[in-house]
Amino acid sequence: MAVTAVGALAHADVLVARSLATGRVPWGNMYKFGTAALLAGVVAFLVFGLRAPVLRGLGLFVLGPVVFGLVLIGLYLYAESGPLIAALRSDWLAVHVSAAILSFGIFIVSAVASVLLLVAAHRERSRNAGEELPVGLWGRMPTVEALDRVAHRTAVFGFPVWTFAVVAGAIWAESAWGRFWGWDPKETWAFISWALYAAYLHARTTAGWRGRPAAWVNLVAFASLVFNLLFVNLVSTGLHSYGGVS
Repeated sequence: MAVTAVGALAHADVLVARSLATGRVPWGNMYKFGTAALLAGVVAFLVFGLRAPVLRGLGLFVLGPVVFGLVLIGLYLYAESGPLIAALRSDWLAVHVSAAILSFGIFIVSAVASVLLLVAAHRERSRNAGEELPVGLWGRMPTVEALDRVAHRTAVFGFPVWTFAVVAGAIWAESAWGRFWGWDPKETWAFISWALYAAYLHARTTAGWRGRPAAWVNLVAFASLVFNLLFVNLVSTGLHSYGGVS
């Protein structure tokens, strides 16, 4: 945990240096958004790991994708610091994008917990069927029930932040483009992600979904976020197609 905290500080230094170099918040392109979102995921893990030591077994499974993601971001999305394009010169940049980054990072931890839940549930069924399974890292992993609670509680925390990000984006769109909502691809997929997470939380709370069914819904919701971040920004065209600039 201490080494992870030191790594998070070094990670944050990238964004601080960018901010000092440009004299503004270090948002504005895919490189900065991806770097900051992965940092938010590490910080979310540290917070939950310090509050509940049993969750520290998730560390490898959170940090592994984070390191892999940082390598890909550095190789394919790196962009030099520069002035913002006109569409991003607004105080809403710090508000809207910061909320989106924070919620994305929290949802990373929730998705990791759901993936591990599915694996742990499969191992549990195999064990009940009489199969011999190696313990290894799984000896330190939380139970299926604990992983279900982690996935749910992190999503509960991240969902209102994502809701605020969507609302702030709509307000910014009205001031920039003269309308709150225009079903631009980015806006459409942001709403789809919001609806999927709302469905997950609603089903998990009122319909009593637990375990594998809820985990699958949670992962579909996270997949929609990743699709919105990568495909919509890099492939589709729309008012938000400026992921590789500034």
